[in-house]
Amino acid sequence: MTDKSDTAFRTISEAADEIGVPAHVLRFWETRFPQLQPLKRAGGRRYYRPVDMALLRQIKTLLHDGGMTIRGAQLALAGKSVVAKEPAPPSPAPAPAIVTAAPDRQALIAIRNRLAAALAA
Repeated sequence: MTDKSDTAFRTISEAADEIGVPAHVLRFWETRFPQLQPLKRAGGRRYYRPVDMALLRQIKTLLHDGGMTIRGAQLALAGKSVVAKEPAPPSPAPAPAIVTAAPDRQALIAIRNRLAAALAA
């Protein structure tokens, strides 16, 4: 958080720090959300107004906390009905470790017999 008042304009680095995302993400969001239009001074330096900061917080909430896609967040900000993305299913269990020592012949025969029995069932 900066020591600035809530009504002060913020540079892109101050806005990024306050929102909790890198500055390049804010630049990307500007290309995807036409409502986000910070003031640009000579040399292209951006200044985010309080209304811009509120919009940035809303976008971050939709994308990061709400799990929405960019398109879903665009529709939500446009006031259209949007269904939130389903939470991702749990990731599968990691594969068992590969045995580096070669099993003996009897173990291989036992495995082959179990596989044949399973396929026959």
